[in-house]
Amino acid sequence: MVEIGKFNRLQVVKTSRFGVYLDGEGLGELLLPNRLVPEGCAPGDWLEVFIYHDSDDRLITTTETPKALVDQCAYLKVAEVNRIGAFMEWGLPKQLLVPFNEQDKPMQAGYSYVVRVFLDEETERLTGSTRLRDFLAERDGHFVPGQSVDLLVCGRTDLGYKVVINNTHLGLLFRDEAFRPVRIGERLPGYIGQLRDDGRIDVTLQRHGAAGLEALTDQVLRDLRQRGGSSIVTDKSTPAEIAHRFGVSKAAYKRALGRLLKQQLIVIEPDKIRLP
Repeated sequence: MVEIGKFNRLQVVKTSRFGVYLDGEGLGELLLPNRLVPEGCAPGDWLEVFIYHDSDDRLITTTETPKALVDQCAYLKVAEVNRIGAFMEWGLPKQLLVPFNEQDKPMQAGYSYVVRVFLDEETERLTGSTRLRDFLAERDGHFVPGQSVDLLVCGRTDLGYKVVINNTHLGLLFRDEAFRPVRIGERLPGYIGQLRDDGRIDVTLQRHGAAGLEALTDQVLRDLRQRGGSSIVTDKSTPAEIAHRFGVSKAAYKRALGRLLKQQLIVIEPDKIRLP
């Protein structure tokens, strides 16, 4: 099934002075402009293309990749605000419209926001929204604690940071779980933390429990081997140094070193750690 707002594998049916036309099935023949046509492309070839409406509101294809496909979120900058709404830079010639009624708060030119891309059912055009709660669930449906997830930081709260989880849910990263500074729009690997009684989802930036400790000790050993058997990142290093090297909090790193020391797999010296 051919879908607007996604990449589709379509067959070239004819060429023209404007480019090549692809078989869009129920959407008709769709143009791929000359500047994007691969060298030697001919009728019968198959191409991976993204479908959207151009500035003249005609369906068109492109081989360029936007910053978000339909049903995805991205951190986008406002290029212009006019009487219709805010127009976002999203990597394609035609900017993405966020109408006023899809703005959680009034948007300003030059500022960036986390935007959800959706297909407007009335106009069948790709549209943006910052009203994330209208599209993303805030209660768990299938996650399990410790599960690896992709996070997009979308806002701040008194407790920490609101995050988009896997483009499907909203969750909370508590401030004390953010062992390094994070910023709105940043994409992070993370883990499902606590699933609260009300179904809301907490996330972490490091895996907790025995599995997390085991993974971190393996990571420390690999790092030592790659560095010739010693490292200046010790239990006395700053949280920022540890987070930069290992992506974990200082407390977690010290637990890993303690375990390795007990197992006699490392030696801790005043200015370094090393393999025995």
